[in-house]
Amino acid sequence: MSLDDTVAALRLVPAPRGGGGTAHNWSVLALAGAVDLDTARLAEAHLDAATVLYELGCPPPAEGSRWGVWAAEGPGGVSLTADRGADGRWVLSGRKPWCSGALGPCTHALVTAHAGEERRLFAVEVAAPGVQVRAGEWQGVGMRRSAAATVEMDAVGALAVGGPDDYLERAGFWHGAIGVAAAWCGGASGVAAPLYRAARDERLDPHGLAHLGAVDAALAAARTLLERAAADVDPEPDEPIPVARRRALQARAVVETAVETAILRTGRALGPAPLATDGGHAQRVADLEVYVRQSHAERDLAVLGGLATGIDGAGDTGEQL
Repeated sequence: MSLDDTVAALRLVPAPRGGGGTAHNWSVLALAGAVDLDTARLAEAHLDAATVLYELGCPPPAEGSRWGVWAAEGPGGVSLTADRGADGRWVLSGRKPWCSGALGPCTHALVTAHAGEERRLFAVEVAAPGVQVRAGEWQGVGMRRSAAATVEMDAVGALAVGGPDDYLERAGFWHGAIGVAAAWCGGASGVAAPLYRAARDERLDPHGLAHLGAVDAALAAARTLLERAAADVDPEPDEPIPVARRRALQARAVVETAVETAILRTGRALGPAPLATDGGHAQRVADLEVYVRQSHAERDLAVLGGLATGIDGAGDTGEQL
């Protein structure tokens, strides 16, 4: 699936979530991720941007535009600042790292910046005067085609999207985090595909079948949880933030486990041959290992543990086994 095909398959109007749109969109991201994680990453960002614009009362992305969401903070205090210009309009200056799509195909981006003590969200045009994209910093093999780069801005005109902290103080922020996990899940399916093919061709010994069984179970758990999350989110996109946050961290943890299981067990079952002789498989593994590191690993698990403190996990789902 190309990026244009993937974006065309997403439901963006009138609302990216609700009315079944959530399950559909996450399944599109998973399908794209199984084939090309760079495409899935860029499509997920465009979907997230469209969702944020809708939820914060702004016009949707123009037809043919491609949006990124650049919210990462750089190390050592590197950041983007927002100030009022002489005409009262917002201007952005500074540096923003990890900007996927900055080298193409993004035409616009939602960017977080510090306005005094506040953190706000702004919309910018990538081709606007004062925007400079620093190429060549991405040295890794994985996710190279997601076109990530550091972007420098010098008094770049920007439009405020929502009010202070509105970007983070939404249930939709956490729902978007599950969309990322849907793309990871698709990537795990793509990585495991050679293992399934080997089983169909009767090339697996009992140990290989055991690895396949573990992968199949982990993928089933991830897909089931994503389906359940979509069914919960769709009718209630404005649910309480702690509920949305816990759901997102649960989904990401389960999908991350499926990702690790797929990479590890496919390699152990099949040995080095797929990585050495199948360029597509080797690229998918490299891409997925980088993409899944958007997870905050044990830090996220610690937050999830805090959210789960004092909650009966079995009763919390409404089902008792």
